[in-house]
Amino acid sequence: MKKTMKKISKKTGLPPGTLVHIGEKKSEKVRITVFEYHEELFQQREIENIDEYHPSQDAAVITWVNIDGLHRLDIIEKIGKLFNLHPLTLEDIVNTGQFPKIEDYEDYLFIVLKMLYFNETSNEIEVEQVSLCVGSNFVVSFQEEIKRDVFDSVRARIKNGKGRMRKMGADYLTYTLIDAVIDSYFLILEKLGEKIEVLEEKVVNEPQEQVLHEIHRFKREMIFLRKSVWPLREVVSSLERGESKLIHESMHIYLRDVYDHTIRIIETIETFRDILSGLLDIYLSSISNRINAVMKVLTIIATIFMPLTFMAGVYGMNFKFMPELEWRWGYPLIMLVMASIGISMLLYFRRKKWL
Repeated sequence: MKKTMKKISKKTGLPPGTLVHIGEKKSEKVRITVFEYHEELFQQREIENIDEYHPSQDAAVITWVNIDGLHRLDIIEKIGKLFNLHPLTLEDIVNTGQFPKIEDYEDYLFIVLKMLYFNETSNEIEVEQVSLCVGSNFVVSFQEEIKRDVFDSVRARIKNGKGRMRKMGADYLTYTLIDAVIDSYFLILEKLGEKIEVLEEKVVNEPQEQVLHEIHRFKREMIFLRKSVWPLREVVSSLERGESKLIHESMHIYLRDVYDHTIRIIETIETFRDILSGLLDIYLSSISNRINAVMKVLTIIATIFMPLTFMAGVYGMNFKFMPELEWRWGYPLIMLVMASIGISMLLYFRRKKWL
């Protein structure tokens, strides 16, 4: 998937709040999954027709509605009406080129995250936008595709009812979803770290042109990863500061832990960027040293043959009176002198440790 800015030309001239899906169509259908729970209750179901769904009116019940697939704008609009979401929120949900951010609409929080996966085949990072709308007793999450996400552990904790998952509110559910996304970044960084270690060995042992391409590719991945993670620090920091009435004070300790994880991820990304910059310098130095070694050998060869070429040129002149031309031992003597000069220069270069 291209990680550069997505095309937004088709939105030009449209009024604010107009729903236009910007991004790839990653699934053919839209899947809507509803979790409703509290300490003594758990219900999970998939909804085929959004018109038949009505949110629970019981304030004690926590509702998590997960929508996979953003291309059905009519469904997105109906979800917005059910939970009273602002048109600008819906506009940002279907625009998958957003960077992580948080917006407070008083009745709910709107949070944008980037869910990342590492493709082992192409050695590239693939990205998916996740949008969360957090109310007093509900969380509505929007994803781009059905096939995968990092929320399986959250679903299992809700289903098993172990720990504090069902005892807490929507703010705790929001924390677990954000934490699952951030924890997945560590897996990405672990994979990248392994690839960079292999790349280091290649740079030192066989600095070929392909290695240069790999270095540039990983540098682009680091730039994209940095853009996806840096804004997330402000999102978590805003939640941790308790600027919204929807986030209870008891959640601050958990959010501080997520914030620490975010800082660790950012520091690791910066470390990898420095390593890749160093690898690029090492590659250029290795290539320069190899060129210098070749030039050194060629220079030594040329230096040895300079006096020999001079002597050959002198005796190649067509003068009539050259005594050595008539002498019987002239040719062997010249060859011996030339060989002596060449050997003497080789010994001199070796003594100077130029060879």
